[in-house]
Amino acid sequence: MKKYFAQLRPMERRLVVGAAVTLFLVLNFVFVWPHFSDWGNLRGRLEDARRKLKLYQTAIAQIPSYQALVKNFEGEGQFVAPEDQAINFMRTIQSQSAASGVGIANYSRSIMHTNDAFFIEQVQNINVIATDAQLVDFLYKLGSGASMVRVRDLELQPDPARTHLTANIRLVASYQKNPPANLKSATANAK
Repeated sequence: MKKYFAQLRPMERRLVVGAAVTLFLVLNFVFVWPHFSDWGNLRGRLEDARRKLKLYQTAIAQIPSYQALVKNFEGEGQFVAPEDQAINFMRTIQSQSAASGVGIANYSRSIMHTNDAFFIEQVQNINVIATDAQLVDFLYKLGSGASMVRVRDLELQPDPARTHLTANIRLVASYQKNPPANLKSATANAK
């Protein structure tokens, strides 16, 4: 290479050096300069990964407390056997409607959903006729206490005489899927 370069005239040498410098700059512009920000991006990703790792480690450290809470929640409330849940739900609705003076015009068939890990949901559609105070009292009493009944849908319209309200109500009750551990052991000992 030196022999070839030495044989060139000064102007040709300048042209070859200029072409080499230009080629060097073009290659740097294409391959090197776009990657100048990579170090900063890498630092940002590393910090994000460290933050996420710390978050995961704190969540993993809390697993025993979460398991204790789950056991506590499983033991709370009243367990109702799956075969008695629909009857218990209807009994709750009827007793609250009688206590509030709400007339139930129509019941639909009860539907059961079991998609939750801890609860079984019973869904019941009812049509009621009541005054506004009776309806509010009925809905309030259904939601209070340990019954775990709530209103999912509510459609209101006045009756033709405009003295009462007619309501289509979709009620949902949540029951424990599995009995608490103390109830399981008592049932096993009884057998």
